[in-house]
Amino acid sequence: MNSSGLASDSTRQFAINKQGISALEFDNKGIYLLSVTKSGCLTVHDFESLYCQANDSFSYFGEDERKSEDESKHVLHNSLGRQLDAVRWNLANQDEVACTSMKTNEVHIFDIGYISSEPVEVLKTRRAVTVHGSDIHKGLTDIAFTSDSRLIASDTNGGVNVWDRRMSALPCLELTSNSRSTLNSIKLSMENQMVFGAGRHGIVYMWDLRGGRAASAFQFHKQICHPPVSSWKLSSMLERIGSLKAQSDIVSKEVHSIDFDPSCPYQLAFHLDDGWSGILDIYNFQVTHVHCPPPAWLNGSSTDLLSLRKPSWLATHSIYVVGSSTDNGIHLLDFYPDPSSPCHVDYSPIEDVERPSRMNSRNKQNRFLPLSEGVTACAAHPLNGTIIAGTQLSSLLVVSQRKYSVED
Repeated sequence: MNSSGLASDSTRQFAINKQGISALEFDNKGIYLLSVTKSGCLTVHDFESLYCQANDSFSYFGEDERKSEDESKHVLHNSLGRQLDAVRWNLANQDEVACTSMKTNEVHIFDIGYISSEPVEVLKTRRAVTVHGSDIHKGLTDIAFTSDSRLIASDTNGGVNVWDRRMSALPCLELTSNSRSTLNSIKLSMENQMVFGAGRHGIVYMWDLRGGRAASAFQFHKQICHPPVSSWKLSSMLERIGSLKAQSDIVSKEVHSIDFDPSCPYQLAFHLDDGWSGILDIYNFQVTHVHCPPPAWLNGSSTDLLSLRKPSWLATHSIYVVGSSTDNGIHLLDFYPDPSSPCHVDYSPIEDVERPSRMNSRNKQNRFLPLSEGVTACAAHPLNGTIIAGTQLSSLLVVSQRKYSVED
């Protein structure tokens, strides 16, 4: 059987001259790569051109040297002059991209077929006020497209806004939480029915777009509001893991990102402020995997409290790629959905050795790949597994893989 394993075949580095990569995403076919920066640069890169330029430059540039990307190869390059924090492709129309910012209550949608710095559509949240009539700031933190015309965005006020673009530029539905703190990340289930969100208080929320418990829904200023169907505090779930509780002082931490495993749809990965990562099994509602890197103080490093880290899944093998919270590099975590994974809470090295050789043929290990800069966002190519790492210094690091075979 053939299996692909991650290794550092080559790493190329490009500076795109803007401060801090906020988010990266490939389109469905891996033809284009989206990036946004903290200083407001929205770019659509041609992946083949980026990859070829990386290979061409390898013989001329050392691993730690920065090479400016050829901007003439960009499909779209807009400097919008404001902070950008999230970017997504429209699942139903891959000519459309949407971006937003914690500094504004607007989602800007661009058509990459038009060479224009102006969006083709702008969606806004509804005005929110305190009991005293003061405006409540509602910045937007993350975006998701459904397979139809709906767009979803989480906000800094503990809510998720849902727009039906056929109806209005204002939300038709709000998913509420029991908190007014920031939701950093949202994900749709595979069937586009359930929305999962998590953020500052370390809680994962689940909403049903179909309405959930009808009696609990309410209407406010012509907008239907739905509370969560369920929620889970991750620190409480981690405390149930006896071996982990015995070794660690578990406290509630901010969730930077959540994401579904493309090869196992019931595995919801989470990444925490302290660098921990894990899996929430949404069928059994328990944490099944966890990775706990050494704390920052142990090696004298410090975490960057201003940057959210946004990991990515490889398309196969349940490998989770996440930027290190303390070092320059990425962790490649084996989150395979059974106890043979070294991150599984029931993993036993002795039992793993005794498993049949066929079960052990999968390459099972976590790896750390050192890079030249601190990583804030990762994206994995959907077909060949090439990893693009965006950094705090606004470089794009192109990390390729080796292929090897494992005999049955």
